[in-house]
Amino acid sequence: MTDVAVVDYGMGNLRSVAKAIEHVAPRLAVAITSDPDEILGAARVVFPGQGAMPDCMREMDGRGLRAAVVAAALEKPFLGICIGLQMLFERSEEGDTPGLGLMQGRVRRFPAEGMSDLQGGRLKVPHMGWNEVEHSATHPLWQGIAHGSRFYFVHSYYAEPGSRIAAGVSTYGIPFTCAVARDNVFAVQFHPEKSQAAGLTLLANFVGWQPAVFRAPRTVAAA
Repeated sequence: MTDVAVVDYGMGNLRSVAKAIEHVAPRLAVAITSDPDEILGAARVVFPGQGAMPDCMREMDGRGLRAAVVAAALEKPFLGICIGLQMLFERSEEGDTPGLGLMQGRVRRFPAEGMSDLQGGRLKVPHMGWNEVEHSATHPLWQGIAHGSRFYFVHSYYAEPGSRIAAGVSTYGIPFTCAVARDNVFAVQFHPEKSQAAGLTLLANFVGWQPAVFRAPRTVAAA
């Protein structure tokens, strides 16, 4: 049996995610997979990704993975990373793309104006580099990770939740939600696999997490 399935829909460097999980949990069976049955049969699921939202949604649907991803997000510990967070929401401004509708809210692009640091210098988009993350909710995946710990980001868009599911916030010109949590789902905009000690701690917390409550999403976007 696969302990941790890393969903492969052809977008992103999945091997670095799998290697980081293997590092913190060497006794677990970790599989990078595009097989819906293996995803459904895994004990827990990681849903990463990089690239443009329209491409990611198209590739996921083209490989027949939508139903398995939605089912996993309802039935087992589930970790979204980067685009894997954004795809959980109802819609993204990137290509005006419908998401999976598992989380209420939209995905916005950083504004063209007003993006400046504390010294007044202009900030570039995409946001690339290390940023502090503040916990906006208590959660088992934050255990052992201090408020203000630094994580690595690469993104031009961020989630704007429509309900109280924010679990972490960062600031890049503007404050933005960088982690969300609901029941058995936790998702982050940053890359824990590239975030050294703090990121490895989050992944270790995930593989040991036993969420007690599961709840169906309010809506699920049609294919």
